[in-house]
Amino acid sequence: IVVAASEIAKRSALFGALVVSLPLTSILAMVALFQDTRDANLVADFAESIIWLVIPSLVLFLVLPIMIRRGWSFEVSLLAGVLATMAAYALGVWSAQSISGLD
Repeated sequence: IVVAASEIAKRSALFGALVVSLPLTSILAMVALFQDTRDANLVADFAESIIWLVIPSLVLFLVLPIMIRRGWSFEVSLLAGVLATMAAYALGVWSAQSISGLD
Protein backbone atom coordinates (compact mmCIF):
# COMPACT_ATOMS: atom_id res chain seq x y z
CA ILE A 1 0.00 0.00 0.00
CA VAL A 2 2.85 2.38 0.85
CA VAL A 3 4.64 1.76 -2.45
CA ALA A 4 1.40 2.06 -4.42
CA ALA A 5 0.49 5.32 -2.69
CA SER A 6 3.91 6.86 -3.23
CA GLU A 7 3.94 5.85 -6.90
CA ILE A 8 0.44 7.24 -7.42
CA ALA A 9 1.41 10.43 -5.54
CA LYS A 10 4.21 11.02 -8.07
CA ARG A 11 1.45 11.49 -10.65
CA SER A 12 -1.28 12.92 -8.42
CA ALA A 13 -0.82 13.98 -4.80
CA LEU A 14 -4.59 13.87 -4.31
CA PHE A 15 -5.03 10.28 -5.50
CA GLY A 16 -1.95 9.13 -3.61
CA ALA A 17 -3.48 10.68 -0.50
CA LEU A 18 -6.76 8.90 -1.24
CA VAL A 19 -5.00 5.53 -1.18
CA VAL A 20 -3.40 6.12 2.22
CA SER A 21 -6.51 7.69 3.72
CA LEU A 22 -8.63 4.59 3.15
CA PRO A 23 -9.39 3.06 6.56
CA LEU A 24 -8.26 -0.43 5.54
CA THR A 25 -6.65 -1.29 8.89
CA SER A 26 -9.70 -0.10 10.80
CA ILE A 27 -12.07 -2.11 8.61
CA LEU A 28 -9.98 -5.26 8.92
CA ALA A 29 -9.69 -4.82 12.70
CA MET A 30 -13.45 -4.27 13.08
CA VAL A 31 -14.23 -7.37 11.02
CA ALA A 32 -11.74 -9.45 13.05
CA LEU A 33 -13.09 -8.09 16.34
CA PHE A 34 -16.65 -8.93 15.36
CA GLN A 35 -15.69 -12.41 14.13
CA ASP A 36 -13.88 -13.09 17.40
CA THR A 37 -16.53 -11.69 19.74
CA ARG A 38 -19.81 -11.45 17.81
CA ASP A 39 -20.32 -8.30 19.90
CA ALA A 40 -21.59 -5.46 17.70
CA ASN A 41 -21.61 -3.05 20.65
CA LEU A 42 -17.92 -3.69 21.23
CA VAL A 43 -17.29 -2.94 17.54
CA ALA A 44 -19.33 0.28 17.90
CA ASP A 45 -17.22 1.31 20.93
CA PHE A 46 -14.08 0.49 18.96
CA ALA A 47 -15.26 2.57 15.99
CA GLU A 48 -16.11 5.49 18.27
CA SER A 49 -12.68 5.24 19.87
CA ILE A 50 -11.11 5.36 16.41
CA ILE A 51 -12.90 8.66 15.73
CA TRP A 52 -11.42 10.17 18.89
CA LEU A 53 -7.94 9.15 17.73
CA VAL A 54 -8.25 9.94 14.02
CA ILE A 55 -8.85 13.57 14.89
CA PRO A 56 -5.44 13.98 16.62
CA SER A 57 -3.69 12.23 13.73
CA LEU A 58 -4.73 15.14 11.52
CA VAL A 59 -2.29 17.40 13.40
CA LEU A 60 0.62 15.86 11.48
CA PHE A 61 -1.03 16.72 8.17
CA LEU A 62 -1.49 20.33 9.28
CA VAL A 63 1.93 20.95 10.86
CA LEU A 64 4.06 19.27 8.17
CA PRO A 65 2.95 21.27 5.10
CA ILE A 66 2.74 24.56 7.02
CA MET A 67 6.31 24.23 8.25
CA ILE A 68 7.69 23.09 4.88
CA ARG A 69 6.00 26.01 3.11
CA ARG A 70 7.52 28.38 5.69
CA GLY A 71 11.01 27.19 4.82
CA TRP A 72 11.68 24.48 7.39
CA SER A 73 13.40 21.31 6.18
CA PHE A 74 11.40 18.15 5.65
CA GLU A 75 13.14 16.40 8.55
CA VAL A 76 12.49 19.18 11.07
CA SER A 77 8.92 19.58 9.83
CA LEU A 78 8.26 15.86 10.13
CA LEU A 79 9.74 15.71 13.63
CA ALA A 80 7.66 18.70 14.75
CA GLY A 81 4.57 17.14 13.20
CA VAL A 82 5.18 13.81 14.94
CA LEU A 83 5.78 15.49 18.32
CA ALA A 84 2.67 17.65 17.93
CA THR A 85 0.69 14.57 16.94
CA MET A 86 1.91 12.68 20.00
CA ALA A 87 0.70 15.55 22.19
CA ALA A 88 -2.61 15.59 20.32
CA TYR A 89 -2.96 11.82 20.83
CA ALA A 90 -2.46 12.26 24.58
CA LEU A 91 -5.20 14.89 24.55
CA GLY A 92 -7.38 12.64 22.38
CA VAL A 93 -7.04 9.67 24.74
CA TRP A 94 -7.79 11.89 27.73
CA SER A 95 -10.82 13.35 25.92
CA ALA A 96 -12.15 9.94 24.91
CA GLN A 97 -11.86 8.70 28.47
CA SER A 98 -13.12 11.83 30.20
CA ILE A 99 -15.83 13.03 27.84
CA SER A 100 -17.11 9.80 26.30
CA GLY A 101 -16.22 7.40 29.06
CA LEU A 102 -14.36 5.13 26.64
CA ASP A 103 -11.60 2.95 28.02
